[in-house]
Amino acid sequence: MAPPPANKPLTERLMLLVQTLQFAWFAGHVTLLLCTMRYGLSYITFNYYSSWARFSYRTAFLAAALTYGIVVYKGIRARARSGQRQPGGNLALITDENIQYLVMALIWLYSYQIPLALLPYTVYSVFHVATYTRTNLIPTITPPQGAAATATPDKNGAKPSSSPLADNIGRFVKQYYDASMTLVAGLEIALWLRLLLSAFSFAKGTWALLLVYTVFFRSRYSQSAFVQGAFHGVAARIDALVANQSTPPQARQVWQTIKGLVGQATEFTDLRKYIGATPTPKKAQ
Repeated sequence: MAPPPANKPLTERLMLLVQTLQFAWFAGHVTLLLCTMRYGLSYITFNYYSSWARFSYRTAFLAAALTYGIVVYKGIRARARSGQRQPGGNLALITDENIQYLVMALIWLYSYQIPLALLPYTVYSVFHVATYTRTNLIPTITPPQGAAATATPDKNGAKPSSSPLADNIGRFVKQYYDASMTLVAGLEIALWLRLLLSAFSFAKGTWALLLVYTVFFRSRYSQSAFVQGAFHGVAARIDALVANQSTPPQARQVWQTIKGLVGQATEFTDLRKYIGATPTPKKAQ
């Protein structure tokens, strides 16, 4: 979405900006970051269950649900206006990463506190806030002089800005995007392991939460090259460990059995076989 016209007064430009759904999306990501920082303060001071900690944790996921809900709504509205039908039918909806993250945000909102669950959303929000600031907020407050007629869209569809701050933000996003997505993949693997360990406590709801997150993570694996790379990296490390001469043969056999079962489960749960098409991966927003 382009910023308001530069020839309008600043107050009018800001009013036009804040009245958009995209600004509500941006405000949701800012709220998530602020709440995560406040919860982090409670966490490092061992006040996990204080009133402020609970409020910050729940509000962060409420903000996450708002941001992903806006993206899902805009996608549905755009298809309705154009008369397009969802390729693959309703089943294909569950392959949309934004719907997946929306559902998980609502689940985390009403589940017991798991601080690790906040971190993937936080990483995404850092980059969404940075990108919106560069492409919308800065050009609205300080429009580039004479740029409207000469600027050409970049590969992301955003017009380049003459603002040094916007340029620095753009370089930051470009430099650290891949590393951050790899970090998110690692965090999601760690979160699955955290849920697996919790499930063995047999506390109420732990196995159900593990099952739901496993379905989510399976879909992430099929859609994200970063998740696949992180998963294969973990498997390669375990392969190296069990290949050691000091590893008992029984351990090697157990690991090979686990790999075989995971491979079969991955093949069986590939939704692309059921929707009749290869879904186009989308970046979570």
